[in-house]
Amino acid sequence: MEIVTMDANTLEAMLSTFENFTKRMEHLCRRHGDREMSEWLDNQDVCQLLNISPRTLQTFRDNGTLAYIQICHKIWYKPQDVERMLPVVEEKRKQAKYKGKQL
Repeated sequence: MEIVTMDANTLEAMLSTFENFTKRMEHLCRRHGDREMSEWLDNQDVCQLLNISPRTLQTFRDNGTLAYIQICHKIWYKPQDVERMLPVVEEKRKQAKYKGKQL
């Protein structure tokens, strides 16, 4: 175990920085409080709603077709963004069918 010492001014500066950060985060949470995480969709939800495979969903993320956010190794999608994907997926499905493939 290593013991680290610091002067009181440094400790106060660190605590002040953490306090400011906490206040900013609370402000952001209040400002965007209508966007509850319970409303967001995870990978499984999106795959079921769009009737696509996880690999297709990965491709949509990789090429920027579908916006997402990653929090602690978990990926989330806004329901509105997924809704906008319905016509895109249907078009891709038609193109794949025309080529004799499956989406």
